[in-house]
Amino acid sequence: MALFSMCFGVCARRFGAALAGAVLLVAAAAPANAQRISIVSDAETEAMLREYTDPILRAAGLSPEAVQLHLVNDHRLNAFVTNGQQMFFHTGLITTVETPSELIGVIAHETGHMAGGHLVKRREQFDNLSVPVLASMILGVGAIAAGSGDAGMALIMGGQHLATRSLLAFTREQEASADQAGASYLQRSGQSGQGMLDLFASMRDQELLTENRQDPYARSHPMSGARLSALEERVKESPYYDREDSPERIHQFKMVQAKLHGFLDDPNVVFNRYPLSDTSDYARYARSVAYHRTGQMQKALAELDPVIEHQPDNPYVWEVKGQIYFESGKVDDAIGAYRKSVSIKPSDEQLHLGLGRALVARGDKASTEEGIKHLTTATKSGEQAFGYYQLSIAYGQLDEIGMAELSAAQYYDALGSVGEAKAHAKRAQKLLKQGSPEWLRATDIAVQPMPERG
Repeated sequence: MALFSMCFGVCARRFGAALAGAVLLVAAAAPANAQRISIVSDAETEAMLREYTDPILRAAGLSPEAVQLHLVNDHRLNAFVTNGQQMFFHTGLITTVETPSELIGVIAHETGHMAGGHLVKRREQFDNLSVPVLASMILGVGAIAAGSGDAGMALIMGGQHLATRSLLAFTREQEASADQAGASYLQRSGQSGQGMLDLFASMRDQELLTENRQDPYARSHPMSGARLSALEERVKESPYYDREDSPERIHQFKMVQAKLHGFLDDPNVVFNRYPLSDTSDYARYARSVAYHRTGQMQKALAELDPVIEHQPDNPYVWEVKGQIYFESGKVDDAIGAYRKSVSIKPSDEQLHLGLGRALVARGDKASTEEGIKHLTTATKSGEQAFGYYQLSIAYGQLDEIGMAELSAAQYYDALGSVGEAKAHAKRAQKLLKQGSPEWLRATDIAVQPMPERG
């Protein structure tokens, strides 16, 4: 059975990156029965999402440390949660909503699904409905075999229709429940629910479109008039209803939107969206990235430098400058920019990843050894698969083959490629000191069972 997600689609269990930089694009490693989705990793966007999400999770009684956030490279407006407290956001959601509070409203709603255990309940409901559907199919096939074709088809179609109606009713109930829970979490965290109300009200217009033109979020969140009225009543009760997004939060949000447009849209679309007449920081940010993607380093830096002048303590602007230099072959300049980003925000693993990669690319022993320190920091949480890949290169440069094999094993393990991970781990076991922490990590990977097929 495919993995069900709340509230749309199916997705892979584990993810990793094959490229590095301010924005990382990768096709997810997925089980055979799951849809492959493209994961985007960006330190700035994920920091913003974490800032929005953590207060809501705490208000829901959930541990922020236990909830993983993922970006999906998809232009459609959508978000969903899956088993294991995983929350996914389409880049299209972030670039389409108009205000931070609208995005925060979606987060609150999805947290309502997560805290309410709706994914498990929906699966249970599906399993419960599958029994009568199967029974009606057996009876229908029997009737057809006995010569009563019309009666048999009626039995089959009737059972399926009843199951569909029951599941849709159950879904509508869960969506309304998530609305109410989300509004409560927003109030508990001192935030307005007006953004959630505005976005969901606009979804009513989506329902008038043909299905192939609707956003997935509108299809998976049917917005009845009663549901919208109940949400409006609950949201307007809050003492924080009139609280607006701060100018600082709006600027941060527009910077993230601009970066995502710059990296993910066609450069010509970016230049049309952010014409030269727009000299705002976020317009320059988007154009800088678009110029970089078209190989125009000097124009990219000319757009980015005024942004750095206005925001000298923004680590992510320095990170983008590091990426521009690095991917243009200016490794020493990249290291300087990445050092600045890390010095501003040393707690961000992805910033250490950028600096570590640049140091390893320099190639001398001292730089490689320093790079390993930053890459080790970058992989502390185990979420930066590409950091392990870079560590394998770094240890190889130092001729520490056992550690290189272990890092490769950890890289493939983070991707969910169990066979490759086990093979590298077994090679690492032979080269590492038996009983050492590194040998034990290799052993843990080597002895893990292969995933079941089917």
